[in-house]
Amino acid sequence: MNNIAPVILFVYNRPDHTIRTLSALENNKLADQTTLYIYSDAAKNEKSVQAVTEVRKIINKQWNFKEVIVVERTENWGLAANVIDGVTKVVHAHGKIIVLEDDLETSVFALDYFNKALERYKDQEQVMEISGYSYPVKDLNKLPETFFFRVANSWGWATWDRAWKYFNPNIDEIVSDFTAAQIHQFSIEGKENFWKQVRELKAGKINSWAIRWYASIFRKNGLVLYPRNSMTQNIGNDGSGTHTASESTYQVALAEHPVAYFPTEISENKQAYEAIKHFYAHRKGSLFNRAIRFFKKKINTFNT
Repeated sequence: MNNIAPVILFVYNRPDHTIRTLSALENNKLADQTTLYIYSDAAKNEKSVQAVTEVRKIINKQWNFKEVIVVERTENWGLAANVIDGVTKVVHAHGKIIVLEDDLETSVFALDYFNKALERYKDQEQVMEISGYSYPVKDLNKLPETFFFRVANSWGWATWDRAWKYFNPNIDEIVSDFTAAQIHQFSIEGKENFWKQVRELKAGKINSWAIRWYASIFRKNGLVLYPRNSMTQNIGNDGSGTHTASESTYQVALAEHPVAYFPTEISENKQAYEAIKHFYAHRKGSLFNRAIRFFKKKINTFNT
């Protein structure tokens, strides 16, 4: 395969997760042909210094990629600023990019999938992202091998410079003219809290680059390609992350075969839309299960 897309990996203070992420990526088909950028954020406080130092030792070891380019921040940028700056620079330089964080384990076929999709849809303006993750929906095998859905996903993804140029960091500008009907559709008919995230971002309660990216795509009527069988697994939903509590709702089985089918029709798959909408609506489970997750989140927040 010619013109392999570079990968950018964002790491911070989780050495065990970083090793798992890099080891899985290194085992990928095409890894030895891939340029890997690693952006390492600096410690936010004294508590994080040792872990950040351990992570930097790991990323500076010999890894089996075509080239490894390490960027070590001297100040703490935070995830949102780090991602926005890193993705912007690398995608401008290469025209396309695959984006990972330090808590994502990849299928051995992930790079193959991303590169095939990036090549196939490079000139399709409406296709704005390639998602590596796919939801553990009911009757998963009834979905096509890949399909289009409107929501941008941040658990392993790829894009082009032509699409990323529409990313707007100003949430007020992005959603200023969203109608009530658009907000309803943006939130998958009210089944997911995407609009709540917008409100929290506007209020300064969160600092999410991902909701701004989704809103930017939605504003352009863009689409995201998803695989039926997930190419990425979030291994950070164990309560170790800065923004995550222990959670198993999104756990998936990684793809065991390369993707052979890509849709020719550029439109949202209705069957997939309904399946994911059902997942959003029922993912929280019973009141008891919600309470367990709530207290785990509180404990995680207390310990960080």
